[in-house]
Amino acid sequence: MLTIPITVVVTVVIILLIANLSSGEKKIEHKIDRLYSSDDPQFLRSMGLLLGPPVISGNCFEMLRNGDQIFPSMLEGIRAARKTITFETFIYWSGAIGEQIAQALADKAREGVAVHVLLDWVGSSKMDKRYLSMLRDAGAEVIQYHKPHWTGLGRMNDRTHRKLLVVDGRIGFTGGVGIAPEWTGDAQNEKHWRDTHFRVAGPVVGHMQAVFMDNWVKATGNVLHGGDYFPDIESQGDGLAHMFSSSPSGGSDDMQLMYLMAITAATHSIHLASAYFVPDKLTINAIVEAAKRGVKVQIITPGKRIDTHTVREASRACWGDLLKAGVEMYEYQPTMFHCKLLVVDEYLVSVGSTNFDSRSFKLNDEANLNIYDRDFARQQTAVFADDISKSQQITLDIWMHRPLREKLIEKFVPLLDTQL
Repeated sequence: MLTIPITVVVTVVIILLIANLSSGEKKIEHKIDRLYSSDDPQFLRSMGLLLGPPVISGNCFEMLRNGDQIFPSMLEGIRAARKTITFETFIYWSGAIGEQIAQALADKAREGVAVHVLLDWVGSSKMDKRYLSMLRDAGAEVIQYHKPHWTGLGRMNDRTHRKLLVVDGRIGFTGGVGIAPEWTGDAQNEKHWRDTHFRVAGPVVGHMQAVFMDNWVKATGNVLHGGDYFPDIESQGDGLAHMFSSSPSGGSDDMQLMYLMAITAATHSIHLASAYFVPDKLTINAIVEAAKRGVKVQIITPGKRIDTHTVREASRACWGDLLKAGVEMYEYQPTMFHCKLLVVDEYLVSVGSTNFDSRSFKLNDEANLNIYDRDFARQQTAVFADDISKSQQITLDIWMHRPLREKLIEKFVPLLDTQL
């Protein structure tokens, strides 16, 4: 008598698992042919046309290194708002910085500024619920993205990992930082993480606002538009840039496509900082081919001080072919390394929320800012070199002689590849 109900339950569970563990879209299966280099005008043209919004000029950028620079700048931006604030983030936990940002947003809402906050439901699970009340009581509109509901059971694993703050449609912030005590300070010890965020001014901020609106519309059905959100922005500098996004519901492969195109076009150097570096075979092959044609490839990942040890073991498992091709692999030592940065040929700088793994490439909602500016790229390369000075290089010999226990664990890690 119970066979049919049990069968139905098992079937429903299997269907939900399949729906949540895959994006439902075709993935990139073939290598990207090298048709041009990064200094060919076609590179800029292809990146702009294939990834979404075209590359736009008139921008300026400021790098913010670690919490001591990041949070004061964000708070200054919020407190200077006159009309609108849009804010989307994955991690928002309890702590002093979380309370400061919630209070600053609430203060602006009480002043009459239109404040819209989009928090990932999973990422904000450690958030003091008092912050939500503080914001809503002040008049801010707060939405928790993909909060479990029977109508969205197939989207429970689709999280917004985007990190965006836009003030008056004119100033934007993006990068790797979450709102939690771990991101405060100056990476001075293992309790304070190493990360980088970026303050942006210029017409590309309109792209950043549009990316926020993408998920805001999905979550609320409400379209925010007009001059308060999308003002006419005069040139603020000479920088070329565009902001683009990916999600399982629309272009989940865009981030991986960007990385593959950039790596394939590289001629001289690739500097990659990745908090979670678990590339698939296609991407590994692209990096190996770049190294074999003479591109200097340096990659920094977290060392033993990492928040998810499974990811580190999964990462190290795939380093063999990279090391054999001459790729230089480094593990950051002082604290958790949460940076997400790609610099190609000291020209392209890609920053944002995207990790170098299947979860970012296939399942999460992500957003990256691509900057095409040689002076800015050289600045990022210098910071990268400083991070290398605080890292341990993992040579092929060291990797070959890693502990047996680690090698055994690595055999099982591929089973979780799509979730890492």
